[in-house]
Amino acid sequence: MNKESRHLQSAWGALPVAVFIAAWEIVGRFDLFPGQFFFPPFSAVLKEFYYLTADGVLGKNFTSSLVRVVIGLCSGSIAGIFVGVVMGWRRVINGALNPIISLLYPIPALGWLPLLMLWIGINEMLPITIIFICSFFPVVYNTATGIRNVDARYVRAAETLGASNMRILFKVIIPLALPNIFTGLRLEAGMSWRVLIAAEMVAIPTGIGALLMQAESLVRVDIVMVCLIVLSIMCLLFERIFAFMEKRMIGKWSNHA
Repeated sequence: MNKESRHLQSAWGALPVAVFIAAWEIVGRFDLFPGQFFFPPFSAVLKEFYYLTADGVLGKNFTSSLVRVVIGLCSGSIAGIFVGVVMGWRRVINGALNPIISLLYPIPALGWLPLLMLWIGINEMLPITIIFICSFFPVVYNTATGIRNVDARYVRAAETLGASNMRILFKVIIPLALPNIFTGLRLEAGMSWRVLIAAEMVAIPTGIGALLMQAESLVRVDIVMVCLIVLSIMCLLFERIFAFMEKRMIGKWSNHA
């Protein structure tokens, strides 16, 4: 695809967003909804975004949420990849852990919230633990599945060439399982923000979720919309980051294969 075609594709992809924003502005500006008070135009939301940013309110709450997501997502993903690799690599460990993972995986991350509030209290560890749980189980499942689904012929070929078990694991099996691993990471990259916002709305006094609930109590629809826009952008951005990492890592491994 040449440069001109890429620019045309990007412009075409941005068109629906522009139409949506224009429609939003028209509906809010001309009171086509119940009223401008409950459905402010996009320009008013943008203006409130500027005010919240200039006052430092948005930055402070956003930073709190971002730190929680990064810590919870990274720790949950690393632990999930490690456990998933061990489960996929060793049948005995998989047989021991798989029933437990299968039993706990279906429980929604937010389902743990009441129990965690009693166990660890309402503090910074609460949302981080919720995000850890949200990230851990899907990554474990996808990683273990990816490891087990690696074609055995590649493993036998490496064994024939005299490669050690650790070399086979890190040079053959894990690279071939990367698509499955990154599928779990991409899915949870955005989900971690959704879970965090819900946790902050219920129990945490700071963060984007807390700001959203404060705005709701004051009937500030414009601030609510600002929070939702930030949430949407961060979910998309985190998913794109992992998609970019997947492309780079798989491409790098393919070039060395």
